[in-house]
Amino acid sequence: MRKTKSVDRDLSPEKTAAILDGAIQEFLVKGYAATSMDRVAAAAGVSKATVYSHFQDKEALFTALIQRLACQKELFNSEKLQAIQDDPALVLRAFALEMLDKIQADPHLLTFVRLIIGESSRFPALARAFVQNVEKPSIELLTQYLASRPELRLPDPEVAARAFIGTIVHYVILKDLLHSGDLVPMERDRLLDNLLHLIIRPAS
Repeated sequence: MRKTKSVDRDLSPEKTAAILDGAIQEFLVKGYAATSMDRVAAAAGVSKATVYSHFQDKEALFTALIQRLACQKELFNSEKLQAIQDDPALVLRAFALEMLDKIQADPHLLTFVRLIIGESSRFPALARAFVQNVEKPSIELLTQYLASRPELRLPDPEVAARAFIGTIVHYVILKDLLHSGDLVPMERDRLLDNLLHLIIRPAS
């Protein structure tokens, strides 16, 4: 009975959160390759055995961080789209603004993305986990929404969704990841207004 209680306690949500918090600190500072499970355990204030009781290995731990990121930064879900789907312009603008606002609100997010990109050649599974949990759901959701709006007369809703999201991502890459917003300046409202015009224009 004592052993069962100990295991249940070790697998508590509080310890899971502590491990993930400790892990993100170590990964962001040391990078993926240089981070050890020992360092994660120390940062989380738990034993290494506790870390391994939650996560099979370092890759599983990193993937869990990506999944948590996906949940915390979820842009939209079908319920949110349903609430404002009467006006595609409102939906697309809200989608873009929420993406940009979430990026600006979390200074760790861009650092985490830099880490994934930087480690992608040596650890492609990490990059694929990011795409699977973050990028793919966003593309699929927006594709489904655009496909449900025949009045837009889009020849290929998936291409339109990728173009819309890709434009926003490229804007962030230039401004925040590459620190070059001054070299190729673009006001956010100007970008969004004209991007919406490209998507909504076929309805006119």
